Amino acid sequence: MSKRNLFWVVSQMQAIVERYPCWGDTVEVNTWVGAHGKNGMRRDWHIRDSVTGHTVLKATSKWVMMNKLTRKLARIPDEVRAEIVPFFSEYAAIEDQDHRKFPKLPEHDRATSAKYVRTGLTPRWADLDINQHVNNVKYIGWILESAPISILENHELASIVLDYKRECGRNSVLQSHTTVHTDCADEPGETTLHCEHLLSLESGPTIVKARTMWRPKGAKSQETVALSW
Repeated sequence: MSKRNLFWVVSQMQAIVERYPCWGDTVEVNTWVGAHGKNGMRRDWHIRDSVTGHTVLKATSKWVMMNKLTRKLARIPDEVRAEIVPFFSEYAAIEDQDHRKFPKLPEHDRATSAKYVRTGLTPRWADLDINQHVNNVKYIGWILESAPISILENHELASIVLDYKRECGRNSVLQSHTTVHTDCADEPGETTLHCEHLLSLESGPTIVKARTMWRPKGAKSQETVALSW
């Protein structure tokens, strides 16, 4: 791949947190890859408590290939496909077992009218990967920069979906937008929240669209996740 100036980039990601581990807990991480469409790859994760076997987190992601020189999406070479296909698994951590399909994010950037906005976000050198663009994990931190502090203090993240639109370089200056929505809850006093997020360059183009689902701290995870999408 390096000889062809090709590398993998993530295009979508979803994670569902069933419960948060406590100090001293030991977890078991299982990960595997599978096919995604005709020209992509999927990587899934299933994290369990190594003692009880209870699920901690499930996640799935979709990957495509990009040309390092043109910065455009590229076809997977036949020799690369032949090398990775034997390792593909048809089992999907989220879709098959939980029947929670990867949600389709809004076509329109509704978060542009967001009440909560953070501007002037810039990457550090440590945020860049070997391909000189911002590591996909950094975007989660930027997204949460515009989340209201009241949510961060009183709720815990139950699920997150990210739809990556374009790469972000070391000289980029970004804005983070968050719109908060309140959902119904079964238990009195328990308010479930979901947020729509938009991370964009200050010049306008969208970098990432995202949704987060939040449950009150101490709430039952299954009830909250059921309201996710």
